[in-house]
Amino acid sequence: MRTTLSVAAYRAMTTPAPAETTTSAPRWWVEPALILAFWTAMAVLTAVGQLLDPRAGFLKPVFPAASVGLAFTGAYLWAALTRPIFRLSRRYSFERGHWHTNVLALLGVGVVIAIGMEIVVSYLRFEVFFSPRDRAFGYNPLFGLKRLFWLDDFVVYLAVLAVGFARDYFHRLQKRHDEAVELEAERARLQAEAARLEAQLAEARLAALRAQLDPHFLFNTLNAVSSLVGSDPRGVRRMIARLSALLRHTLEESTEPEVPLAQELAVLGQYVEIMEIRFEGRLHVDTSVDPAALDALVPNLVLQPLVENAIKHGVSKLPNAAVGRVAVTVRRAGDDVVLSVRDNGPAIDDADALARPGGVGLRNTRERLTQLYGPEHTLTLTAAPGGGVVAELTLPYHTRADLHAAGVAAVDDDATPAALGAVGAESAARG
Repeated sequence: MRTTLSVAAYRAMTTPAPAETTTSAPRWWVEPALILAFWTAMAVLTAVGQLLDPRAGFLKPVFPAASVGLAFTGAYLWAALTRPIFRLSRRYSFERGHWHTNVLALLGVGVVIAIGMEIVVSYLRFEVFFSPRDRAFGYNPLFGLKRLFWLDDFVVYLAVLAVGFARDYFHRLQKRHDEAVELEAERARLQAEAARLEAQLAEARLAALRAQLDPHFLFNTLNAVSSLVGSDPRGVRRMIARLSALLRHTLEESTEPEVPLAQELAVLGQYVEIMEIRFEGRLHVDTSVDPAALDALVPNLVLQPLVENAIKHGVSKLPNAAVGRVAVTVRRAGDDVVLSVRDNGPAIDDADALARPGGVGLRNTRERLTQLYGPEHTLTLTAAPGGGVVAELTLPYHTRADLHAAGVAAVDDDATPAALGAVGAESAARG
């Protein structure tokens, strides 16, 4: 079964929820802790390797754990250099242009760091942690440089630099992702705001149309009252009583965009009684309603302008002695409800006249229907066989129970808080 909601509720329910950014900046200490843990693990592996290396016999340890101390000292020197190397990889990124210059700068820095590490570690090995058994193998800073021992440190530098490039790429990718999420959240927020503003605009238009319709209806009724003041005082009192009831309905309940058909027919009955008194027995309005359509929601005060149009442009054109007849028929047709108003006025010779907007009441009715249902409704005026006009209105069939079910479905589908609020407001407004 097709269910039609009002503009505000439907748009709010179908608007996607703004995306929430779940990424957060890591704590400042996480990266240093990971670097320290990595180089500690490397120090352990290096220390074990040195303890098991039979070639270390020509060096005499200054203290029993000299190999461990040297391994950890060298590893922690690299740990201290890791973040500066990361900064180099970010500053001389290949995506920043002039990559030839960047490569040369990074290689030059790497050679300097590797040579420096070789000199420092060599000094620590021969002068701090070990003493050579043969003084011919004492500390000589040029010994390792000439034999390119520093290439091992250069390879370590390149490895750290590669990790820095990967880290920088990951951070830039994460930043782009966060920006995309923020843009998506902003787009969803703007869509929700646009839907809310559009719903408010639609409600404002409906309010403006009702503001035009109510005075129009009031002026027509007052004219009818004034025409009978001298000839039928008793009828005038009845008309004033019915007019008072209609005004009470207009002031208290006309803000509802839709009302049950039974309520709409009760209001129409008050208007019809006013018109029947005015025409002094020359007007008969017959109403035939399918019981299956009584719960259907229809636009508030939708039948009154159609009947008024039938009386004004049909029945009132008959000769004075003729009796005007208006037939109001409501039936259920599958997923639609069809409301028909037919009069027995004079035959229409100009077919194009039926396609014109009509008076204020009929024109406002068309605009209200467009605001509420868009293309899901039809309102046609056709010449009736034998004279008169048939106004037929087709609307999507739905009830208050359908709206409640749609609201429950929105909850089950994790609808946005804005959508639930709109549905709740809609349900409250409709009783």
